[in-house]
Amino acid sequence: MIYTVTFNPAIDYVVQVEELKKGSIHRSISEIILCGGKGINVSLVLAEFGIRSKALGFIAGFTGKEIERMVREQGVETDFVELKNGCSRINIKLRSLEKESGETDINGQGPTILEEEVQQLYNKLDKLKEGDLLILAGSVPNSLPDSIYEKILTRISGKGIRVIVDAAKDLLRNVLKYQPFLIKPNHNELEELFGVTLKTSEDIVEYASKLKEMGAKNVLVSMAENGAVLLDENGQILWCNACKGTVKNSVGAGDSMVAGFVAGMRNGDYKYALKLGTAAGGAAAFSDGLAEKDKIFALLEQLS
Repeated sequence: MIYTVTFNPAIDYVVQVEELKKGSIHRSISEIILCGGKGINVSLVLAEFGIRSKALGFIAGFTGKEIERMVREQGVETDFVELKNGCSRINIKLRSLEKESGETDINGQGPTILEEEVQQLYNKLDKLKEGDLLILAGSVPNSLPDSIYEKILTRISGKGIRVIVDAAKDLLRNVLKYQPFLIKPNHNELEELFGVTLKTSEDIVEYASKLKEMGAKNVLVSMAENGAVLLDENGQILWCNACKGTVKNSVGAGDSMVAGFVAGMRNGDYKYALKLGTAAGGAAAFSDGLAEKDKIFALLEQLS
């Protein structure tokens, strides 16, 4: 079974305007309401492939109930911890047709999570068994300790559970000693981890290799328009070019890539997994929402 964890789920309110001007009243061209959060995004794209997963994490209030309803409606099982207080956050995503304005995001903080509620999540994770796949993705809210990823991996260590971690900075660095099955930093996150500027493909491979030396079994680095590279557990360095298309949205592209990689690796073919992950990431970037199956496989043809 595949499990995803989203510590701070959200409703994403995506609004498009002609041109974004500070201090002005705007009328929207289009509006989309999505359920969001990196782990949830992975589960939703896995559902596009017909792959079953269960979404874990924390929800609160009327927005939390709506997140759960939307996730279930799209074919994903849920087992969220419902918090006693607060409401799950609403993120505002402002999109402008005028290129210089670009994207403007206002992300909510989310509710406070109590220690007893964290323990409820731990209890759910304790039920995972050998052969399961756990995907930890995204940042954590202020009410949780920065060590929570590390605490989770400590609890499940030695149980034969494969773990994928898509996080940045110390959240990622601190779990490498537990030998996660896969980590997926992007180009910028790789630079931040080591405090360097990576100018060439050789630089990227050099520092991705350091992450393998620190414990990660497979390292997948996404590089936006420059494609992606995978350093796999068999010692291979696999490259994939980026898909061609018009970028509409950067939210969820990395999560879609993780889901595509998971869908593609089920037969043990990491080269195919890299291609399917790249196609899924492109399908999200070229859409208003997450990657959809038809667009993923259409883009996959570019990479064959």
